[in-house]
Amino acid sequence: MRVATRVLLFLNRFFPLPVHPFNLANQGRMTYAEWQFERGSATLENFRDFISPAAMMQGKTVLDIGSGAGGKTLYYATLGARRVCGVDVVPRYREEAAALAQAKGLADRAEFLCADATRLPFPEGTFDVVIANDVLEHVPDPEGLLRESYRVLRVGGRSYINFPPYYHPYGAHLSDAIGIPWVHAYFREATLIEAYRVLVRGLPDGQARLDLRLGETAGPERLGYINHMTVRRFERLRRRSPFRTMYRRRVPLRPALGPLARILPEFFVKAVVCVLEKA
Repeated sequence: MRVATRVLLFLNRFFPLPVHPFNLANQGRMTYAEWQFERGSATLENFRDFISPAAMMQGKTVLDIGSGAGGKTLYYATLGARRVCGVDVVPRYREEAAALAQAKGLADRAEFLCADATRLPFPEGTFDVVIANDVLEHVPDPEGLLRESYRVLRVGGRSYINFPPYYHPYGAHLSDAIGIPWVHAYFREATLIEAYRVLVRGLPDGQARLDLRLGETAGPERLGYINHMTVRRFERLRRRSPFRTMYRRRVPLRPALGPLARILPEFFVKAVVCVLEKA
C-alpha cells in the first residue's frame, strides 16, 4: 500500500461522510430510487429564478438523461409532465425505476431505458424538455450528449443542465467512503482508487461501487465514472453547441462564499446551472 494511501486513510477517520444514497440503502433507511424521489424537488431549485418547476414540466414530454434509479424522473411526472422517459447506462437501475413507478402509480406515464446518452434511441424532435442533472460530469463524451439533446428536442424545446464542477469539495464522487473535502486536489487518482478499494471492501455493495466508479474499460489508476468537467470546460462546450443560451448561473458552496465563487469558481461553485434552447 502506498504511503500516501495510508495518510489518506488516517485522515479520513476525522471527516464524517456526507449523506449518501448508497450508505442509506445499506443502512436499510431508503433505496437509491426512493432517495432520488425525495430529492427530486432539489434538482429543480437552481432553475427557479428562471422558471418554476411546474412551468418547466406541466404538459411536457420529458427526457431525463442519467436518470439513475428513476426517482427524480418520477418526481418530474408528479409535476404534471405528460410523459417522462429516463435513460441510464447502468442496466440494474431500470428494474429499480420500474418498480418505483408501479409503487407511485406512475407506470402509465413513465418509461425507462438502458441507453447511451450520445446515441439515444429516439427520433429527432421527440421531447419538449431534456434534463441532465448531475450527469454532464460523468459521460465520456459531453459534447456528444449536448448534440444528442439538441437532436431529440423539438424546436423551442429546452435542455436544463445542472452539475457540480470537478473541483467541488466532493467532485471526485467518492464521498460515499471518503469524507475529506477536495481530497482529489491533494492526492493522486491512483491513491484515491487504492484508498477507496480498502474502504468499500466487505460492504454488501462494495463490488458494485467499484464497478460503477472504475468502469469496465477504465485502467487500474483511472476513475472511469467522471470526466473531470470543469467550469471552464463547460463554457467552451456551451459556446460551441448549437443551442441558444437562455439562462446561466454559478451557485456558490454557501451564500457567504459568493465572492470566492466569483474569483475561484472551480473550487467554490457548488453547481453550474444552464438552460439551453433549440432555436
